[in-house]
Amino acid sequence: MKDNQSRPRNPRTLAVHAGTRRSQYGEVSEAMFLTQGFVYETAEAAEARFLNASREEFIYARYGNPTVAMFEDRIAAIEGTEDAFATASGMAAVNGALVAMLKAGDHVVAARALFGSCLYILEEVLPRYGVEVTLVDGTDLDAWRAAIRADTKAVFFESVSNPALEVIDIRAVADLAHGVGATVIVDNVFATPTFSRALELGADVIVYSTTKHIDGQGRCLGGVICGTQDFVRKVAEPYLKHTGGSMSPFNAWVMLKGLETLDLRVRAQAEAAERLARAVEGHPKLARVIHPHLASHPQQALARAQMERGGTVLALDLAGGKDAAFRFLNALGIVVISNNLGDAKSIATHPATTTHQRLPDDQKAALGITPGLVRLSVGLEDADDLLADIEAALDAA
Repeated sequence: MKDNQSRPRNPRTLAVHAGTRRSQYGEVSEAMFLTQGFVYETAEAAEARFLNASREEFIYARYGNPTVAMFEDRIAAIEGTEDAFATASGMAAVNGALVAMLKAGDHVVAARALFGSCLYILEEVLPRYGVEVTLVDGTDLDAWRAAIRADTKAVFFESVSNPALEVIDIRAVADLAHGVGATVIVDNVFATPTFSRALELGADVIVYSTTKHIDGQGRCLGGVICGTQDFVRKVAEPYLKHTGGSMSPFNAWVMLKGLETLDLRVRAQAEAAERLARAVEGHPKLARVIHPHLASHPQQALARAQMERGGTVLALDLAGGKDAAFRFLNALGIVVISNNLGDAKSIATHPATTTHQRLPDDQKAALGITPGLVRLSVGLEDADDLLADIEAALDAA
């Protein structure tokens, strides 16, 4: 992309053009370099590249690849960070961001309202290697204040929690963490790169499961770590490239194509999600409807301050518990039952028996994961059709 304008480019433009590397053939669509290795003209050239490879030179696909590099540069441009490292999955990004910077004796403070696999890393993996982890109520700033210590190395949280959609005050938590020199790592999946302000609000490292909105069509796994060049290249990259957590070139190409339509897709999905949440709130079959921009949401003002829109996900808590939730799910005609989110297809998930199934009942209750809770990721179908489908399923519940 030629730099022939003085004004900053809009993220929607960056999502189409940033980071493009064209081959000698001048292709319009980004090239897919499906190769695991690269050829050197001479032994001396191989030696020189291994000693000091630049971002334009490649050694092995686990270390870097032209297609993957394009995706990394593009998502960094959209997010506003100096650099990014693409990973094999969203959990590879979470694990890589945490494990790459931590050692035995370090202390981490994290919100307890997290995706089940994130909790596994914090509760099982990190303590196994001598990292002390303190879990707090992420919405309680006094709890963060009490837990963060002079020796805290990192804080970690989801900006909007999965699945109960709690909203964390990024700026306030970042200020507390930076007061002791801790790194702020934010899982920003529900906020999306389109609606995110995490970097501006104080996040140091931002991770995404690109499997979700960035792909947006249920095709490939992927993740990405966005941050400073020092963190990405000196902390995260050495760990990930040696342990095998890097993204494949094919998946990177899919993610590049997803970025081109990301802004358009998530805006349409977010508009529909808020419309559906408002339409069904107060339904007699529902104990509650959760959406960050509803007036009934306890952090609505914070959500509006941190996110331009409330996101593409809402949660419905069926008053009749698990049985009613299952009747509702089984009666859906358009919305599919699965455990992904951010897809073009609307997806309903029962977290208590799927994504958060391993948690003890008391922990589920503390996180707001009731037997009747259904997470609804709104897709690109007609909103009127979705509303009719949901209302019919509620009648069946």
